[in-house]
Amino acid sequence: MQAAGPLPLTVKMRKGIDADHLTYLEAGRIAEGAGAAAVALHARTAADFYSGHADWDAIATLKQTVTSIPVLGNGDIWSAADAVRMVEQTGCDGVVVGRGCLGRPWLFGDLAAAFSGGDTKAEPTLGEVAFAFRRHAELLIDFFDGDETRACRDIRKHVAWYFKGYAVGGELRAALAQSSSLAEIDELLGRLDPDQPYPGADAEGQRGRAGTPKQPALPEHWLESRELHDTHRTQLTEGEGDTSGG
Repeated sequence: MQAAGPLPLTVKMRKGIDADHLTYLEAGRIAEGAGAAAVALHARTAADFYSGHADWDAIATLKQTVTSIPVLGNGDIWSAADAVRMVEQTGCDGVVVGRGCLGRPWLFGDLAAAFSGGDTKAEPTLGEVAFAFRRHAELLIDFFDGDETRACRDIRKHVAWYFKGYAVGGELRAALAQSSSLAEIDELLGRLDPDQPYPGADAEGQRGRAGTPKQPALPEHWLESRELHDTHRTQLTEGEGDTSGG
């Protein structure tokens, strides 16, 4: 951690490999001892992938274990209300948002309002969503050093997330997901009704990847080597106990 100099270095992790190999408490203590500025826990194992529900109780346990630096919670935050509930339920110091902001950059405004005690919630019209989508594409062009074709390919995967719940026909969605230039995007967005109101619950909830649990790929014999390491460490500790104090 010292190699980072004055830059605050944070550590984000999952609970472990699977339910039989949980490492997050040990990893949290190591990060704390090494001088990390904060630790964040995505409360699923690697085997869970994005399936099921995040184990918020694990975030609470990590908060009770790591006490000298902030502990941040991550997993299943789809709204500002979810974030507030996570903090109240786990005692964590803040939240990390991943899939919840896909196609919904205004979520961060909702979060800021909620943690300031307000209840402001963005409910953008279709025109406002289209503007954000187009601006996202522009920023991608800057990010990819002016490569418009690459940027327009990248924005394609965001189409479903931005327009979730809105009455945008399948044909137009498909065309946006195949666009290759800003001019083409502009032409397609021009077909939308900018005054179409926020669709409510249909635009809320989970987005991004979900699916089923997966088998993590580990280096050959990694688990066996870890078991040997733990056994060897126990033997050393017992040996030190037998000879100490002489």
